[in-house]
Amino acid sequence: MSNSNTDSLEQDSGSVAVAAPPAGRSAESTIDIEALEREGDIAADYIEGLLDIADFDGDIDMDVQGDRAMVSIVGGTLDELIGDNGEVLEALQELTRLAVHRTTGSRSKLMLDIAGFREQKRTSLAQIGHKTVTEVNNTGKAVSLEPMTPFERKVVHDVVAAAGLRSESEGEEPNRYVVVYPAE
Repeated sequence: MSNSNTDSLEQDSGSVAVAAPPAGRSAESTIDIEALEREGDIAADYIEGLLDIADFDGDIDMDVQGDRAMVSIVGGTLDELIGDNGEVLEALQELTRLAVHRTTGSRSKLMLDIAGFREQKRTSLAQIGHKTVTEVNNTGKAVSLEPMTPFERKVVHDVVAAAGLRSESEGEEPNRYVVVYPAE
């Protein structure tokens, strides 16, 4: 199965055309910014409630990047909300997506970050992606990477696509991994 860059977006009134569509999307694809902002608001309310219940301090930032709502919890001591290698963060993201789905009736691709963990991870994964692209270009052979979470695989798929190579996710969760192929 290939990366998630080919998910389709529903078109509806009030949508804004994307000037430079993400990889795998046609120029006709549209993104409903208002719907994504609403997802962010719903997610922020849900997360704020969780923080209050768990007695954690933190501020919530919301943004829309590309075709997804981005919600970040910043400030305070938040390491417990990240967990080992982001496991707690992943679980909180899924719970937040479910809360958004329950309210909107639509599947959410919302991304949750806590204390910049995902942004730091994105930087290190981009380096792995670039190193792998270089290796594949130099050897002309496909390279399989270690198992990764869906977020991690998406970052690598994006780097590989930007370099003009092809990648696919293979295997079964939680051992799903990326294979990077040479240019055809």
